[in-house]
Amino acid sequence: MADVTTTDAGLPAYVLQLPESVENILIVETDTSTLHRYGRGQNAPVARDTRYVSIGENGVGKQRAWDRRTPLGIYFISEQLDTRGLHEKYGPTAFPLDYPNVRDRSMQRGGDGIWIHGVAPQGGRRPPLDTDGCIALANDELLVLADKLIPLVTPVVITRKIEWQGPQQIAALRDELNVALEAWAKSFESGDLHRYLSSYAESFDYRGMKRSEWAAYRMSTFTRAVRGFELDEVLLLADPEETELYLSRFRQKVSDDERTVETTKRLYWQRSADGNLRIVAEDNG
Repeated sequence: MADVTTTDAGLPAYVLQLPESVENILIVETDTSTLHRYGRGQNAPVARDTRYVSIGENGVGKQRAWDRRTPLGIYFISEQLDTRGLHEKYGPTAFPLDYPNVRDRSMQRGGDGIWIHGVAPQGGRRPPLDTDGCIALANDELLVLADKLIPLVTPVVITRKIEWQGPQQIAALRDELNVALEAWAKSFESGDLHRYLSSYAESFDYRGMKRSEWAAYRMSTFTRAVRGFELDEVLLLADPEETELYLSRFRQKVSDDERTVETTKRLYWQRSADGNLRIVAEDNG
């Protein structure tokens, strides 16, 4: 099919910025049992193709283990599994997602084992609500898609129904997030602890630590002078379920007098009551 950058409704509201390392992004629209694949275009995401999928038998909005619901949010493929030693219902291969992510855990959402997988041989097309919470495709469709799903790279947005926005709205939000991210990065690089902490919301939670506890912990890390700081491969996505929640995922390289550490980092931003974007959760990976 021909590449299409927009529809009459606009662009998918979740895709704000794709770096060069991200060639494909999946958007699962659960209301229509459709998996949409978008690619990175020159100026906007490009619609590549669509496929039928089956989701959890109890619908969406996963909260706990064995509720047989599919989670809603932003996830990443964590690995590709060899399913030859597993139950035949998983089909020829499977791609686990990183549910629950740090935001899920901070919101007390539990359970695990959410995969994109196939079906039993000769299983054909399963009913729309027919998994334990996973996303299932017909085996031939999964195999066509498999080489485009890159562990630790390919994002998967799971939404009830795709929302659309115009290019100007998306550009404005992209610019705002990049400005907020740049301010965060500069405060870290300069060792300005007060400015750095001002990027974090009062509701910020880090692996069970409240903001005050985490701030005390971070003070100790600011005693070491940063000699170099690089930030690139910035991915910006809007959460499909939580109001004005955004993910920035990027590669950072931090150098001091002793060593250089390179990590992939995630910052979850949400708009505060004063209208500013602040970080509500963060993680590596």
